[in-house]
Amino acid sequence: MAEKDAATGLVYKRSFPLRRGVGTIAFRPTAAIHELGEDFYDPVLPAHFPKLTLRYADQHSADAIGLSDVDWTARFGRFEPFEGSLPEPLALRYHGHQFRHYNPEIGDGRGFLYGQCRDANGRLLDFGTKGSGQTPFSRRGDGRLTLLGGVREVLASRYLEHLGVNTSRSFCLIETGEELQRHDEPSPTRSAVLTRLNHSHLRFGTFQRQAFFERTDNLEALVDYCRRHFYPEVTRPADLLRAVAIRSADAVASWMAAGFVHGVMNTDNMNVTGEVFDFGPYRFLPYYDPAFTAAYFDHGGLYAFARQPEAMGWNLGQLAQCLSLIEADQPLIAALESYVEQYEAALVRHMFRRLRLAIPARGGAAFVKLTFETLRESRANWPDFFHDWAGGPSSAPLQDYPDVQWREWKRAYADCEPEGPRPETDRPATLLYDEIGALWAPIVDNDDWSTFRDTLEGFDRRLYG
Repeated sequence: MAEKDAATGLVYKRSFPLRRGVGTIAFRPTAAIHELGEDFYDPVLPAHFPKLTLRYADQHSADAIGLSDVDWTARFGRFEPFEGSLPEPLALRYHGHQFRHYNPEIGDGRGFLYGQCRDANGRLLDFGTKGSGQTPFSRRGDGRLTLLGGVREVLASRYLEHLGVNTSRSFCLIETGEELQRHDEPSPTRSAVLTRLNHSHLRFGTFQRQAFFERTDNLEALVDYCRRHFYPEVTRPADLLRAVAIRSADAVASWMAAGFVHGVMNTDNMNVTGEVFDFGPYRFLPYYDPAFTAAYFDHGGLYAFARQPEAMGWNLGQLAQCLSLIEADQPLIAALESYVEQYEAALVRHMFRRLRLAIPARGGAAFVKLTFETLRESRANWPDFFHDWAGGPSSAPLQDYPDVQWREWKRAYADCEPEGPRPETDRPATLLYDEIGALWAPIVDNDDWSTFRDTLEGFDRRLYG
C-alpha cells in the first residue's frame, strides 16, 4: 500500500512487503549503515549463551529474503556474521525523551544491529536484537531478555500484522538457558534472545543525539541516508520531516483502529520508517477507555490510549527541532502542521478497513467519530464489535448497540461495497492481557508450547489463508 501527500506529490510505501509466495530469491546482504560512519555506533560482541533452543522462527519472512535454509541458532544465537553484511554487531547511539524528560545517556543497551539485507524489491532491512548482551549503553543492566518478554513481543508483532498495523517482524526467538532476576515477574525466570526484522532502527533519538552535539554534518548525513534508502523523493530536510509525519500518522491511526496501546512512546522508540517496535508493556483494549494505559509506571497517563496521537505529534516536534539546525523554520513548521490532517485521513482509512467498508466521498470522519462514541457508550468488547460488524458467523446484531443515531448511520452504510473477506471464524482473534498469561502458563509450568504455536498459526491463517 502507498500513500501520496497532496502538498508535495511524494509517494511513500507503508506496508511491510514480505508475504508468502514471492518465489525463490537469493539472500542480498548489505552493510548500508557504514555509510553513516563511526559517530553513529559502537562495535560490540554478542553474549555467549549456555544453551540455544529455537522457540520461534518466522519462516515466511525468511523465505521472502532468501534465508529458507538458514541455521537459526548459528546466525541468531551465536550471531555468526553474514558474508557481505556487518562483520561485527553494532550498538547504535542515540538520545531520547523518556516520558518527556531528555536523557543523553541511552543507546542500544541490550541489543544491537546484527546485519542488513535487501528484500525482493530492493528495500533495506535491518536485523536488530533484544537480549543479546551488554553494550557501552547497558549502564547497570545485564543486557538480557526474559523468555516471557520475548514471547510477548512475538505474539504482539504477529497480532498487529493481522490487524493491519505496520510493524516490525519478530524474526526468531531463541531460549538461552540462563536464569534472570527481575523485579516485575517471578524470578528466577528463563532467558531468551529475540531478533526482529524491520526497515530501519534509526530513531528520532538518533537525530536528537547529533543535534545535542550540534553535529550539523551528521544531521545532513542522516537526511541523505534516509533519502537513499527510504524516501528517494526527498530533496531537503523538511521533505524528510513530512515523509516521517505521513508514516507516523498512519502508524498511530492504525493503533487506534486496532485498540493497541504502545506503552512507551518515547522518542527513542519511534523510528523513521513508521514501524511499531520496542513497544514494551503493550496492551490491547478490552473495551473503549480513553484513559487506558499499558505501562504500570505511566502514572500520569501520558501515553494513554486516547493521547497516543498527541504523543506522536509531540515526538515529531522534537524531530523538527533537530532538523531546524539544517533547515529553515517555515518549511519545517508546514511539514509538522501536516501531521494532524494526515492523522485524521489515516484514521478514516484504518477504521473503514476494519469495518470492511469502502470509504465514502464524504461523511467518513463523522462516521468514525460516531463509532468511537458508540464504543464508549456501550462499553462493547472491542474485538467483538469489529467482528460483529464484519459479519462473522457468531455475530451479534448491530442494531443491539445503543444510540438511535448510530443505528441510522449503520443502515446508511450497510449497503456500501465491503472490502475484504468476511470472517470465517466464530470468534475474533484476540490478545488481551489475561490471554497472554494463559499462553505463558503451560510454557513455564510444563514447557508446553502448543498453545503458543496454535495461537500464531491462527494469526497466520488470517494473514496468509
